[in-house]
Amino acid sequence: MSVWSRISDFAQTLGDNVSHAIEGLAGGSRPPEKSMAFTIGMIALGAKMAKADGVVTDDEEKAFSQVFHVPEKDKAAVARVFNLAKQDVAGYETYASQVAKLFGPKSHVLESVLDGLFHIAKADKVIHPDEMAYLESVAGIFGFMGVDWQRIRARHVAIKDDPFEILGVEPNAKLAEVKRRYKALVKELHPDKQIAAGVPEEMVRLATERLARINAAFSEIEKVHEL
Repeated sequence: MSVWSRISDFAQTLGDNVSHAIEGLAGGSRPPEKSMAFTIGMIALGAKMAKADGVVTDDEEKAFSQVFHVPEKDKAAVARVFNLAKQDVAGYETYASQVAKLFGPKSHVLESVLDGLFHIAKADKVIHPDEMAYLESVAGIFGFMGVDWQRIRARHVAIKDDPFEILGVEPNAKLAEVKRRYKALVKELHPDKQIAAGVPEEMVRLATERLARINAAFSEIEKVHEL
């Protein structure tokens, strides 16, 4: 049974407090419960993201659907969770903390979550200051602050990708250091490792997209060192 089908079943008994539901699922030790807790938490963060600038646009709701490829038969249940999260008295900080606990600070899974949230924020072609403040706050709860936050933000708002920034190394770093960082990232973002961590298919896809950019960045840096 897919995570969406499980969420459809769960949504039928879901009360009006989404954060309590996540807390209950997160207490389970089996991968299905962890995956459901994560997915519901991500839906909730997406709902709060779309509402961060005071209005939820059609573009933002479409962007949410682009991040999460929900089967037609399960869309009503996911929409219920999304709408409940928008109205829930629990703040986004609660959801972010719950998702962070599932994987630990600065997890690559959490970085993929931020990529998904940025995708929603950019749906209407501009990132509102309140949306950027929301993203920075969530990043901080996930453990991404200072240069880590700047690196993630630069992927989405920079005019031109900086290969060193994408890899998270200094521009004057030696090639050996760049290679170590590159190999560590490839290992962490490998689809098998993402699946083993209990994340849904959408987060695996986001991690794979980031891995492609990391491969391109490393190739660019190698060319510079060969000159």
